[in-house]
This record gives sequence, C-alpha cells and structure tokens, in this order.
Amino acid sequence: MRDRLAAVTNRVADVQNGDRLEVIGQDRRFYQVKTDKGEVGWIDDHVVIDQKTYDQFAALNKQHAHDPVVVTGALRDDSYLHLAPGRKEEHFYLLPENAKIELLMRASVEKAVPAQALPVPLPEPKKKAPAVGAKAKKKDLNAPPYVPEGPPMEDWWLVRGPQGQTGWVLSRMMDIDIPQEIAGLAENQRYVAAYLLRTVNDPESKFPDGQAHEYVAVTNAWKDGLPYDFDQVRVFTWNTKKHRYEGAMRERGIEGYLPVTVGTGVFDGQTEPTFSFKVASDSGDVAVDPATGAPRAAQTVTLTYRLEGDLVKKVEPQQATAPKPAAPAASAAAPAEKHARRAKRRHRRG
Repeated sequence: MRDRLAAVTNRVADVQNGDRLEVIGQDRRFYQVKTDKGEVGWIDDHVVIDQKTYDQFAALNKQHAHDPVVVTGALRDDSYLHLAPGRKEEHFYLLPENAKIELLMRASVEKAVPAQALPVPLPEPKKKAPAVGAKAKKKDLNAPPYVPEGPPMEDWWLVRGPQGQTGWVLSRMMDIDIPQEIAGLAENQRYVAAYLLRTVNDPESKFPDGQAHEYVAVTNAWKDGLPYDFDQVRVFTWNTKKHRYEGAMRERGIEGYLPVTVGTGVFDGQTEPTFSFKVASDSGDVAVDPATGAPRAAQTVTLTYRLEGDLVKKVEPQQATAPKPAAPAASAAAPAEKHARRAKRRHRRG
C-alpha cells in the first residue's frame, strides 16, 4: 500500500492474499483502503476483489469441501485459483510454487487464441493410394479413441489447497504425484493418476524393507480437451524372481472417467485387491456436464477387476438366481378322495 498516487511514493503497509480491506476512496484504477489495523493507503484495483466475489469463493470451498480426491499433485509456479475454468475468470487465492494440491475434477474450455491475420489457405495435398503389405503403416496403439472436432481446447482442474482453498488451475501449471518407480513406464502416454494396489515381499529388491509396491495407473494421450479422462488402464506387478516391474494388464482405446476406486474383495475365500472405473457405454450419446460445461458420456458402465497373484481378472456382476416355484399345497380332502378311487377300482375288478 502506498501513501499517495504519484510517480514517487512511500510504502505505508503490506497486505497479504486474503486480507480484508475497507474501501474509503477511489481514483481511476486505484482504491484508497483501510486495513483491520487502521493503516490507510492506495492499492491497484486489479489486486483486490469485492465482497460478492469473495462470497462466491467461500461458497465454492463449502460446496467441494468433502469431494473425494482423484489424485494429488504440486504446482510448478505461483498460481491463482480461479472461480471457474478459464483465464479470464475471477481469481483470488494465490498458492506458492511447490504447494501441495488435491485434484478433484477436470474440465476443458476453449483456448484463447490471440487475434491475428487470417492464414493463407494452402492447396490440398494429393492423396496417396493406401499402402499394402510390408509398406502399410503400423497403427498407433497410443492414439486417442475419439477426438472431437472444434477449436483448440485447454484443460483445467478444480483443486483444493493446503488450507482448503478451492478453485480452478490450468493443468499445465501442475505436476501430478506419480510413484518414481513407474514414472518411466508410460510409453508416450501422459499419466493421469496411479493408485497402490498392494505390496509384495522381495528382500533382494531395492525397496525399503524389501516391500515392492504394485499399482494400477490410468493414462491419456498428450492432448487437451478430450471428452474423457483417460483412454488406457495399466497394472504394474512386481516380478520377485527377476526383481522388476511387469505389465499384468493393459486396456487400450477406452473412454474412461475418474475416479478410480481401489479396494479389496473376497473371492473363493481369499482376500484380493480390486479396482473399478467407469467407461462410456456403447450408446455413444453425449451429455454436457452442468457444473463445468464439459462434454461427457450420457451413459456409463462400471468395470471391476481383481488382482489374483500376477493375473488381473474381470469381476462379473453376480446374477441373482430365480427362486424355484413353490409346490402346490395338498388339499385336506386329498387322502379321502384317493381312498375312494382305490375302492372303486377294487369293486370293478370284483
């Protein structure tokens, strides 16, 4: 805060992000404010927000205070939290570099493109005949299964800060927490999240106490604006004989949605780790998320898998067996009628 509006000024006080100020005057783009300690000075209007916007941030904190955490991460640089996804949306909380954050929800918005001259259209290239045999191009297994047409997009994440501050941050401003031991196994994919399934004992490994961790991880193509959260699911198990990670499962070309739920289940008397996630159904219908405006599959199905030893097996939903129809109740007159029929047959034979 400065003592006056001039080329040469004196600093009268320092205020921090989140301090309450009372506006007592205004000149052009500057406010004359008073702090809770009674200090008075001038401050640029772009570094303060009004009470209405502050209340909206408070409501956002309350609304998502108990949301489940999808994955954790850290900020690459000092970053403001925005009220909604988008660079021009109101911002308030300032989190420092390397601040630990909890990621709650992803959204995609249209990327702001600077105004510029229209590009000169290029002539369409001549189409080549499709290659056959050995010259045929190999299919890219890491290609996304579906990419919507439209303008360039960018991803934002709703995050929760160390003191519960909640807001939206551009995805490129953060790094998610991925276990170091599997960080190099993404194979040209981008890690979205990774979850611990279990630990196995390998005294000859380099892990602390000889306990190797096994993970389920979800990955996606290096592209913003995809209408699903991940397109591959991988399970990394630890080979106790060769002392290395191996891929126990790799599901490609799916349209998966967070969160991934990890738990345990009992199968044939044995407790085994399980994980579940949602994928788009075969209907192909798309709906718009009312909270973020992001396109999502209108219908999803939940897939569940279990880890049995080094094998990943799909858990089929248990089908309830239909009850057997009850036998009709015997009539009280049935024994008498049966005796009468026997007597009648004896009379005829006689």
